[in-house]
Amino acid sequence: MATILMSQVSIIFLLCISDLVSEQLRYSIPEEVERGTYVGNVAEDLGLKVWELSSRKFLLISDYSKKYMEVNVGNGFLFVNEGIDREQLCSKTAACSLSFQITLDYPLEMYPVEVEILDVNDNSPVFSRKEFYLQINELNAPGARLPLESARDLDVGTNTINTYQINPNEHFDIKVQTRRGGNKRAELVLKRSLDREQQSIFTLVLTAIDGGIPQRSGTARIIINVMDANDNAPVFDHETYRTSTVENTVNGTLVIRVHATDIDEGTNAEVTYSFTHDVSQNIRDLFKLDPVSGEIRVRGVLDFEETNVYEFDVQAMNSAPPELSTLANVVIDVVDTNDNRPVLQVTMVSGAVREDSSSGISIALISITDRDSGEYGDVYCEIPENIPFKIEKSLKGNYKLITNGFLDHEISPLYNISISAWDGGYPPLSASTLIVVSVIDVNDNSPSFTQSSYNVYLTENNAPGASIFAVRANDADLNQNAEISYSILDNRQQEEMPSSAYFAMNSKNGNIYALRSFDYEQQKHFQVKVQAQDSGSPPLTSTTFVNVIILDQNDNAPIILSPLTWNSSATVEVIPHSTYPGYLVTKVIATDEDSGQNARLSYELLETTDPSLFTVGHLSGEIRATRAFSDQDIIDVRVVLCVKDNGQPSLSSSATISFIVMSNVTEKSFGQRDEPRYSEYFSGINSYLIIIFGSTSFLFLIIILFLLTLKCRQDRDTAEIYNSAVCCCNGRNSTDGFNRTPTGRDPLNYSGAVQAGSYHYSVCLSPESSKSDFLFLKPCHSTLPFNDRRVRDSNARN
Repeated sequence: MATILMSQVSIIFLLCISDLVSEQLRYSIPEEVERGTYVGNVAEDLGLKVWELSSRKFLLISDYSKKYMEVNVGNGFLFVNEGIDREQLCSKTAACSLSFQITLDYPLEMYPVEVEILDVNDNSPVFSRKEFYLQINELNAPGARLPLESARDLDVGTNTINTYQINPNEHFDIKVQTRRGGNKRAELVLKRSLDREQQSIFTLVLTAIDGGIPQRSGTARIIINVMDANDNAPVFDHETYRTSTVENTVNGTLVIRVHATDIDEGTNAEVTYSFTHDVSQNIRDLFKLDPVSGEIRVRGVLDFEETNVYEFDVQAMNSAPPELSTLANVVIDVVDTNDNRPVLQVTMVSGAVREDSSSGISIALISITDRDSGEYGDVYCEIPENIPFKIEKSLKGNYKLITNGFLDHEISPLYNISISAWDGGYPPLSASTLIVVSVIDVNDNSPSFTQSSYNVYLTENNAPGASIFAVRANDADLNQNAEISYSILDNRQQEEMPSSAYFAMNSKNGNIYALRSFDYEQQKHFQVKVQAQDSGSPPLTSTTFVNVIILDQNDNAPIILSPLTWNSSATVEVIPHSTYPGYLVTKVIATDEDSGQNARLSYELLETTDPSLFTVGHLSGEIRATRAFSDQDIIDVRVVLCVKDNGQPSLSSSATISFIVMSNVTEKSFGQRDEPRYSEYFSGINSYLIIIFGSTSFLFLIIILFLLTLKCRQDRDTAEIYNSAVCCCNGRNSTDGFNRTPTGRDPLNYSGAVQAGSYHYSVCLSPESSKSDFLFLKPCHSTLPFNDRRVRDSNARN
């Protein structure tokens, strides 16, 4: 047996040339070859290097329960791994093959492989019985035919039954007919008339011979009994009956009706119908033959995919002895219907894809089959629209699921893709399956702050090291790509110190800490540039600005500028005859380096030697006479004046002002001009007064100019914040005074005058402060303009 198999292997082409169009590998091997038999070189036939099989993850996929074939990835040889019995694998099907799929990765490729299993003549023809009994009427004329039961051979093609023979004799011969499909049927033909009186029984040996090399055969004995009497056999209307019926026909449905007649009369003409002995049990299970009417009805389930045509013989036999019979051939074609749904098979290659992947990346292989034929077997495949994937057809019934469009993990981290397939029937039958593809996150999103900029209001004299604010940023990525660290970037402007000298930041939670205690009078605004950076590779960053606005505290007491004090004391001279009720004796001018309510001043008299002489304006600081002075008031009058701000708690300063009420020097000089002894004294007094008042006025002017210049330099830094001009100081007349531009706080408007020399000095601050008792805080940012209203200052009363 092994010698025969090897001889056949030597004459069969083991390797079929690959179909370059379909990229399908075809091979042929005979059945029953030994395990390990070489089939072909897969690597060479695919045009691959042997090392590519392992590097590209070579995989041989089959749907069989046994692993018939295997590939050696070391050399690319395809070899037999299990014994193959063609008859067990394919039964009576003429074409028998094993189908596999080869998949390779990087890039993803799929190649169908078909190994044709060639039949080997390893089965001999076999009859169902060793002996068959036939009856023949002696009146049968030469040429009468008797059907013989066919033998069965499990082999196919040339290895199946080729012919029948009987042993040589004088009365009988054998006629072999080839049926549709290649099957052979033998009939016993009468050569000479029979004479039952001479010989009533004939014993013949029927031999079935196949066409294999070497030939195999099987035998059975035929015992023929020669009968007397009825000498006419029934005759069918047609030698062959042909019809068709659809598969899955309901049981009991009439398929066809056969009819035969007998020219005899009486009981010799009564005909009954039956299947011949060689009709298989499968046909008997599918069809029912009525022995009287000859109707053939469906009694089982017809399946086009299993068998598309049924062919068998029906025998008509009369009932009079000897029973005579005749045969008719019945052919029933099964018409296909759309009764099989498509079958989806998905081979997952990758269940995850990076969100920055380009289009065309293969995700899965999809194989779709349909057992129906024609348009019923044509399959179509689709996936839902509006997703970044598409189906691409590679071979017939084979598809690839590939990426097609922009993937974003933050929009959709997971796709449940429904794959649907349907056939060409009406209505179409469909099948679907679901695959899950996850999108792998990459660092493609920068951190995003909750605000484009932040305003932080911090009261001066804060405690160093305390947390003043916290910024937060969000990152749409995941895991490490979403881990954010915070830092302060140096934002130097001109000669300023970097932000890191004033502030520190917690890199984990974004808390900002003040490193110093701030003074509103020195600096009112800081702009801190903060950066958020994720931990991706490469890291992504974003920045924002934190505007720290310093709020004023009442930490500065008022300072009295006029009248000029020394050790909290001042002297003011009053001419009595010039006074009248409401006369402005002097104006106390004070300032406070704080702002807003903290710089709003009020005046009051704490002590006075004569309460009936003077009153003080609560807000203006003007000291006025309550009556005209008389000669009896020529005394030294002192008052203690208190100046307080409106802060919480309130701070104050006080000064003692001495009023020297003088006699009318002019009248005395006129009344005594004839007394030369007083002229020298009078001239000295005038010169002394002029020098004192001139020096006082000049010093007071120098002090005011110096203080205002110093204040202007201090407030120059805030000019950019409020988009306003730098402080400018102008000397004007008594109604204008000195003007200073806003510095971020709202001091009050004061005016005052020293009587000597009739000069008036005014300190003009923000016009808003004179009309409001409240401090209106505004964002200290160069892009946020300060209120640009200009309100004319009210003139101080003289």
